[in-house]
Amino acid sequence: MTLSMLPIPDGITPETGAPAADRILAGSPVFTTWNGYESHDGKRFAGTWRSTPGSWRIVYDEWEYCEILEGESVVTHDDGRSWALKAGDRFVIEPGFTGSWTVVAATTKRYVVVLP
Repeated sequence: MTLSMLPIPDGITPETGAPAADRILAGSPVFTTWNGYESHDGKRFAGTWRSTPGSWRIVYDEWEYCEILEGESVVTHDDGRSWALKAGDRFVIEPGFTGSWTVVAATTKRYVVVLP
């Protein structure tokens, strides 16, 4: 077995974006993403993401681990369950999850994403 260690570099140039217009439920959220790692096959990513307040529909095809670093958000599943998120919360969103993400106060998270 070969083991490699790939540090996530400092000084990453951020990318900005937003949810697709047809997914926005409220506000005008803006995303800033510092993607510090991408696998050779383009299916695994890790980095830091930040969003300004707003709400949008989420549909997950990927698996994602998140750790909230600051802010307040609420993730709501289509079945009505919801989770209030704050600094220190860690969770996984699995493929097939559908619902909404509402940023109450600007939220920053660390993430690891694995695409199908």
